Amino acid sequence: MPAPLVVPARYCGPPHSANGGWVSGHAARLVRTTAGLPAVSVRLVSPPPLDRPMRVRPADGAVEVLDDEHLVLRAGPAAAPAGDVPDPVRYDEAVAAGASFPGLRDHPFPTCFVCGTARDPADALALRPGPVAGGRRFAAAWVPEEPAAELVWAALDCPGAWALGVGGRPMVLGTMTARVHALPDAGAEHVVMAWARGVQGRKHLSGTALHAADGRLLARAEATWIAVDPAQVRPASAAP
Repeated sequence: MPAPLVVPARYCGPPHSANGGWVSGHAARLVRTTAGLPAVSVRLVSPPPLDRPMRVRPADGAVEVLDDEHLVLRAGPAAAPAGDVPDPVRYDEAVAAGASFPGLRDHPFPTCFVCGTARDPADALALRPGPVAGGRRFAAAWVPEEPAAELVWAALDCPGAWALGVGGRPMVLGTMTARVHALPDAGAEHVVMAWARGVQGRKHLSGTALHAADGRLLARAEATWIAVDPAQVRPASAAP
């Protein structure tokens, strides 16, 4: 049996559960991809707990993660995200966009490991996705401390929610499908791009991409976000 999966409290989303991108990236490391199915798709079923071992079990080519007997997520190989990826902005433009990060005014989940405004930047990613291209896309500057797949998935997570307007419309991550072509270089400048892909009732669809400073595409993702009642996240201290 695979070793239990534990999410340290540092990687929280909501104060008592994991950041969806980080835990999805950790689960993705357990999935065997193929040439025909080079990406990994993760469906989050219930909030992943922090600092508690979760059971991992194989499931027909996929893996399932359980908290006691409750299914937390299912991760399996998937087709690569399709469609065009918008051109990235320069790193300095992404830095400048951070001044217009909507979360500076209204953040439903301020303790987010990825984009929370209540987090110490020395202990979190501290991404500040802001609008570019007339607001049609969002960009965030990122200098990774280490080349970890979990951090790539995390960086591809929250900017998508901000491109969908999570500040005035709280959402939680439902499904995330990502393909990582290459890990980022530690200490180097990178840019995360995010854009909206549409709406299906309570489901809001986003696309995200991670680029090196020279414009190379390192990873991309598509996500489905579920709109939630704002009363369920106030007072807020969590993460998209």
